[in-house]
Amino acid sequence: MDEGNASTEDFSFIYQQAYLVRLDGEIVTQVVMVLSTSLFFVYVNSVMFFTLRSKPIFRETSRYILFANMVLSDSILLLSNTVLYLFALAYLYVFKAICALVILFCIATYNFSPLNLAVMSLERYVAICYPLRHAEITTQKRTNIAVGVVWFLASLNVVIDLFYATVTKPHSFNTPTFCTRERLFIAKWQLDFFYGLNSFYFVAVAVIIIFTYVAIMVAARSISTDKDSAKKARKTVLLHLIQLGLCLTSFLYGVLEGILATLPFALFLHLRVLLFFLLLILPRCLSPLIYGLRDETFRPLFLSYFRCRPGSVKLVVISHEK
Repeated sequence: MDEGNASTEDFSFIYQQAYLVRLDGEIVTQVVMVLSTSLFFVYVNSVMFFTLRSKPIFRETSRYILFANMVLSDSILLLSNTVLYLFALAYLYVFKAICALVILFCIATYNFSPLNLAVMSLERYVAICYPLRHAEITTQKRTNIAVGVVWFLASLNVVIDLFYATVTKPHSFNTPTFCTRERLFIAKWQLDFFYGLNSFYFVAVAVIIIFTYVAIMVAARSISTDKDSAKKARKTVLLHLIQLGLCLTSFLYGVLEGILATLPFALFLHLRVLLFFLLLILPRCLSPLIYGLRDETFRPLFLSYFRCRPGSVKLVVISHEK
């Protein structure tokens, strides 16, 4: 084992020891809590995604296309994180190829949400600051291209890691391993690149969201600007900043987990599950739900599908809904 991989192997040992315990009543309760919450919100997100694909206005409007991809991304992240949780709980070794696939979904969707928030904020910026060109700029085709670029950037990190592993150790994917992100690292530069690129993404997204918020505030003072639309857009971009904060909570998970690893084992085990629930599960559950429920066009139709009464509501398009 090379020096760069030694540190990641040692760090991964924490993950292996964390679940090498008997399933007592408390652990079973924690498992039920995590799984029930995760699966319930995957169902909620599935209904939201179905709603967003059910009407032409949702399929063709820029902000709803971006919102649909956010819902899809957070759903995949919830499922992949839950799979990793179950792997760890069962102390299960899986082939590295399977682990790499699950980690690919985890990292790509983890990075996608903040990058997508930046595009959503820019869309609101164009809608308020360039209203006459909004329809021309934010076409369905251009929005889909932007989504494709965001997915590419989101998966770039882990794709480089997998390509490097394939070139340097092609036969390692047939080896059973305890599935963690650290197990995919072969060289130390990969860990530095991982944290460096993630930090760059979050800083860049924060700058974009703050810029669009300030620009919309300035535009709101213009006599020619629709005051009500600008106010709604400003609240939407502010919500994007809050959603970015929710995404950052998962960024802190690894740091806090390393700190908690110094505590007594029993306490570390319970706090680790609590961190997993509060920082990885809940933020990705609440973010799309809060965003969707505040949309006056989307909300009634979503609630009707959620209650299994799709014929009980008539779709009403709210003009200039931001």
